[in-house]
Amino acid sequence: MAKNYYEILGVDKNADEETIKKAYRKLAMKYHPDRYSTASDAEKKQAEEKFKEINEAHDVLSDPQKRSNYDTYGNPDGPQFGGAGGGGFSGFGGEGFGGFGDIFSELFGFGGGRSANPNAPKSGEDISVRLNLTFEEAYFGVTKQIRVMRDEECPDCHGTGAKDASSVSVCPYCKGTGYIRRAQNTPFGQRVVQTVCPHCGGKGKVIADKCKTCKGNGYIRREGVVTVKIPAGVDTGMNIIVRNEGNCGRNGGKKGSLILVVYVQEHPRFKRMGSDLYMEMPVSFYNAAVGCKVEIDTPKGKTVCTIPEATQSGTKIRIKGYGMKKSNREEYGDMYITIKVETPRGLSRKQQQALLEFENSLSETQYPQIRRFKKD
Repeated sequence: MAKNYYEILGVDKNADEETIKKAYRKLAMKYHPDRYSTASDAEKKQAEEKFKEINEAHDVLSDPQKRSNYDTYGNPDGPQFGGAGGGGFSGFGGEGFGGFGDIFSELFGFGGGRSANPNAPKSGEDISVRLNLTFEEAYFGVTKQIRVMRDEECPDCHGTGAKDASSVSVCPYCKGTGYIRRAQNTPFGQRVVQTVCPHCGGKGKVIADKCKTCKGNGYIRREGVVTVKIPAGVDTGMNIIVRNEGNCGRNGGKKGSLILVVYVQEHPRFKRMGSDLYMEMPVSFYNAAVGCKVEIDTPKGKTVCTIPEATQSGTKIRIKGYGMKKSNREEYGDMYITIKVETPRGLSRKQQQALLEFENSLSETQYPQIRRFKKD
């Protein structure tokens, strides 16, 4: 049965591109292998399989052509015939019916894994890398050089796996078809059985002299450096997808993607909630009572915070536009400053006496909260 990619991502079939992207980011963060570094082997394996499944669903639903094929035919590569997902012959598969699915596959040359074309282009796998950013890098954006180990097309044989063109010849067993047919007697009469050529592995060609660089694989494993521009305002859990920077494809297939899973270090002063920033600021009793202006440092630079007269501890003051940059918009969130009125310590007798005289000069109306508390 074909996988339900919409159920895997937890979205509706009519979900738009942005909804699919958000669902994918949320699940990718939840099941990323880095989160299971201390888990049991069984939990690690389960998370790894789930993470692969999520990436597979996103790869299909984020590609308009693949999604259209999937919605129409149940397969991102277009219509498929026979086998478990191919219409009229699906009911004959399995051992309970004597392998009728295989018989139809072999007779007509379609459906099932045995008839898959080994020479068909195959996309490369995606690579996930954790990207650690400082608070400042996330605030302003930054360009990073990402080092990643990946499969790259062999530079000498260009993916053929052969030393040179003369080293490649048509397979003498299958005559270049990749398959061998033979007659076989069955209770239902004679049938033609088609199997993958064991000599060439279904490629229809053989290599006399393999490429020394890649040992005939067609690709080599090496470190690549990818330059990535990280936009301002990214947050922990977001994924930055860099197309065509993953593992190389096979048989001319496209490269996979490089998926950067973002982790932003916490700032010692600022706390982030969405695109807004929060901080606490201590203020003396006198300044809170009479009001003042305080110069503060923000990620954008210095600015002035006006503290009104009679400001109480816990009061939040908003400074518009000094938060984080909003994704895909030329706007910034706000900064909220929570006032903490600090009571002086280590008062001398003279200071205590001065405070007592000041306290005695006040009326109950100047302490509305205390008066309300006494009444309650």
